[in-house]
Amino acid sequence: MFDLTLTFDNGPTVETTPGVLDILKRRSIRSTFFVVGERLTAPGARSLAERAHAEGHWIGNHTFTHSGALGGRMGPDLAAREIGRTQAEIGSLAHPHRYFRPQGGGGAIGPHLFRRRDIDWLVAEKMTCVLWNAIPEDWKDPDGWMERALGQCRLQPWTLMVLHDLPTGAMRHLDIFLDRVIDMGGQLRQDFPPDCVPIRDGLVVRPVDGYVTETLRE
Repeated sequence: MFDLTLTFDNGPTVETTPGVLDILKRRSIRSTFFVVGERLTAPGARSLAERAHAEGHWIGNHTFTHSGALGGRMGPDLAAREIGRTQAEIGSLAHPHRYFRPQGGGGAIGPHLFRRRDIDWLVAEKMTCVLWNAIPEDWKDPDGWMERALGQCRLQPWTLMVLHDLPTGAMRHLDIFLDRVIDMGGQLRQDFPPDCVPIRDGLVVRPVDGYVTETLRE
C-alpha cells in the first residue's frame, strides 16, 4: 500500500492537456498543474487551465519562461519576473496557498534551486513552495517512464510525482500507469507530503539551506 500524489508541470498545451484532463475526470482523480506563464498565454491555453480549475484540480506556478533554475541565474528582480508575472497570469485560478514549484533542471533537487533573495521573495509574497520526491523522466523517455515511476512508488509510503502534460507522447501511457498503480494497492490523493513543502504561506516550515546556492548572484 502506498499513497500517490500526481502533479503535471510545464503546460498547459493544447496537444496533451485535454487528454490528461479527460483521463483524470473519468477516474475522479484530482491533481495539481504547475503551469509555465508563457504557455498560459498561448492560444487556447487559458481555457485549459480554467477547465482544470473547474474540475477540481489545483493550479500552481512553475515560472514564466522555464529558462533554468533560479539559483543559476542573475538579476535582483528575477523572482518578480519569473514567479510574480506567472502568478499574475494565473490570477483568479490560483490556489489560496499560492503554490510555486521551482525548476530543477532535469528533476534534481539541490542548492541550484534558489538564491537567498528568491526565498526571501517567496516569504514576503506568502507563497507556498512545493518540491517533489519522484520524477520518472517522462519527457526524456516517453515509452519507458512508466516502469520507472512504478518503481519509485514502491520505494516510499507517499510519492509526490512530477509528470509533464507536454506533447512528447508520454501521456498516452497515463491510463495504463494508473491501472497499474491501483493494482499495486496505490491510493491517489491531491495533497502534498509535508517533507516536500518547505515553505507554506510564506512561513519557512522546513530547512531550506540545502536548496540555496552558496554563490552570490545579483
